[in-house]
Amino acid sequence: MISAAIHGFILAFGLILPLGVQNVFVFNQGAVQAKWVRALPVVLTAALCDTLLISLAVLGISAVVFEISFLKVMLCLIGIVFLVYMGYITWKSKPNTDKMKVQSFTAGKQITFAASVSLLNPHAIMDTIGVIGTSSLTYTGLDKAVFTIVCILVSWIWFLGLSIIGRVVGKLDQTGQFISRINKISAVIMWGTAVYLAFTL
Repeated sequence: MISAAIHGFILAFGLILPLGVQNVFVFNQGAVQAKWVRALPVVLTAALCDTLLISLAVLGISAVVFEISFLKVMLCLIGIVFLVYMGYITWKSKPNTDKMKVQSFTAGKQITFAASVSLLNPHAIMDTIGVIGTSSLTYTGLDKAVFTIVCILVSWIWFLGLSIIGRVVGKLDQTGQFISRINKISAVIMWGTAVYLAFTL
C-alpha cells in the first residue's frame, strides 16, 4: 500500500509539474485577483477536471475514446481553435493594478477556461491514460484505491499551492509588469500547444 502511494505521488507530480497552459492560468489568476478567494473557481475546476481524468483513466473508460479516430480528430481540432483564441485574449489582456476593480476573468470565465484547457487537451488526456491509467493496471483492490487517491490529492494540493504562490507574487508586483510577462508566456505556450496539436493531425 505504501509503495502504491509513493508510486502515485511520483507519477502525478511528474505529470503536473511541467509549465503548461493549465498551470500558468492557475498561477496567473492567483496573482491578478483582488482577493485570493476569487481564484478558487479556477483551482477547484482544474482539480476537479484532473480528478475526473484520473478516475476515468484508472477505470479504463476514457481509453475507449482514443479507439475512435473521429473523436480524436475532433478533440484536437476543438483544442486548436480554443487555444489560438484564448492565446489571443491572454496576450491582449492587461494586468489589473487597481485592486478595487473587478478582474476581467470572472468566476464563470475561470471555470470555462480551466475546464477547456483540461478536458480539451488531448496530450493531457493521453498522458493521464498512458501513464496513470497504465500504471494503475499493476494494482488491485486497496492498493489501486490508494494509488488513485494519492494521484488526485497531488493534483488538488498542487493547484491550491500554485494559486497561493501566484497571490504572493501578485502582491509583490504592484506595477503589473511581471504579470504582464506571465500573460505573454501563457499566450505563447497556448499557441505553441495549438501548433503542436496541428502537426500531430
